[in-house]
Amino acid sequence: MAFFLVRYRYSDDTAGRDEHRPAHKDHLAAAADRGLILGSGPFAPGEEAGAAMVYSARRRRDVVAVIEADPFYLRGYVASYEVTEWIPMIGPWATDPRGRTP
Repeated sequence: MAFFLVRYRYSDDTAGRDEHRPAHKDHLAAAADRGLILGSGPFAPGEEAGAAMVYSARRRRDVVAVIEADPFYLRGYVASYEVTEWIPMIGPWATDPRGRTP
């Protein structure tokens, strides 16, 4: 499994996001229940409108499939997103030099 960092940048439509937030959260919670999302949450007040997530997945396309099925994405509330493969070297998700978790 690989780790992926995902960054959402939200559109300016806060009313639309508020209306569809329950479906968005249910969608991401289902991905977390399947073990794909290890952490997810919005940026703090005063930061750019958006959110970040950490995924554990076999392939980048597995992550993109979750993103592009997100109700926020489907309704245009995600203005853009970035997916970056990440190699944790320190902490509980760290991998050894052979790419295995300790």
